[in-house]
Amino acid sequence: MSGGSSTRLDRPTFRPAVIALLLVVGVVGFLGTLVLSAYAPDWRGGHNGGAHALSNGATGYAGLIRLAEKTGRNPRVVRDEAGLQTENLLVATPEHGSVDVDPVLSHRQGRVTLMVLPKWQTVPDKRHAGWVRQAGLLHAGDPGGVLAPATPLSIGRVPSGGQPLVNAGDLPPAITFRAPRPLQVIANRPVMVQGERRLTPGLIPIITDRQGHAVLVKVADRPVYILADPDLLNNKGMRRENDAASALALLDWLNSNEADGISFDVTLNGFARTRSPLKLALEPPFLAMTLAILAALLLVGWQATVRFGAPRRLPRAIAFGKAALIDNTAALIRKAGRWGMLGPRYAELARERAALAFGAPARLSGTELDAYLDRLERPRRFSELAAAAAAADTREAVLATARDLHDWHRGDRTQ
Repeated sequence: MSGGSSTRLDRPTFRPAVIALLLVVGVVGFLGTLVLSAYAPDWRGGHNGGAHALSNGATGYAGLIRLAEKTGRNPRVVRDEAGLQTENLLVATPEHGSVDVDPVLSHRQGRVTLMVLPKWQTVPDKRHAGWVRQAGLLHAGDPGGVLAPATPLSIGRVPSGGQPLVNAGDLPPAITFRAPRPLQVIANRPVMVQGERRLTPGLIPIITDRQGHAVLVKVADRPVYILADPDLLNNKGMRRENDAASALALLDWLNSNEADGISFDVTLNGFARTRSPLKLALEPPFLAMTLAILAALLLVGWQATVRFGAPRRLPRAIAFGKAALIDNTAALIRKAGRWGMLGPRYAELARERAALAFGAPARLSGTELDAYLDRLERPRRFSELAAAAAAADTREAVLATARDLHDWHRGDRTQ
């Protein structure tokens, strides 16, 4: 019994494969969290019942986008500033007058833009996700402030009886809207400018009701159009086949000749693509650097887990003994390049060594000692070798003269 108990205690709690699997799952989960946190704002579907191009609610415009897509008009949803700089017609749908539309209009200089004013207050429909229920009309001052203060609008609501609207401009006959109930209009005071009926301040009526109230106007000095009643284009208005066809005909008439589609802005509705350092690291051209860093971390982890070969003991940076001292001194001289100072000192050292080895009188020094050493029987005179060493100023010359003095000394001792 004791042997079996000790065997069970020796077993590891987790197998290595289980630990490795847990590590892989943890790393993958962490990386997935980083990616989702970086791109989650861009992946929002927009099914919140708002009055924008992604909404399926009654006040949204998803139906118009689907209809334009099915009829080959190539609709696009714009989520960033780069998408605003296109020749396509841009349909902007601010949900309140407090929304700052200047960032959109500043990128649309000279390009056709349709600004659709808000109209309804809504509440979520508890029975259908993404749907809304109308809770009444917005205060008239809310949609009137969309283009304020540059273009203040006076907004009114009039009973329409569902009567057909009147095309005041050169609109094609295919545009035959019927007025929503109630009809939201621009009630600015009409004036005559150079024989043309305009609304103050500088608005040209394009579509009106039978009483002359403007529903669609154009800003006189730029290609910006304002649609007072959104029910002509939103999902609620797409219920009637005639109004849906008229909506497409109106978008075609507003679109320029160089356009290849229709753009719907959602940056004013809070669905703009945001920039972040994390997203920058996950997109080209910095994605390559991120992958390289990730590969380096994997290699470091692998090296920390598995040893490559037997451990090798590193040598000392500074060795012990006289040999190390000589090597270090030689390295210093070699780096300094002061060879001219080494020759005279080596000659003096060789002179003192020879005097001690050959018993020169202690009173002799300098030239007298050289003369004494010259009288020794050697092939070359010591004074000549010492003078050559003193004059050496290059590495090769110092080595040659030092070798000659060393050979001279050895020759003396072998005799």
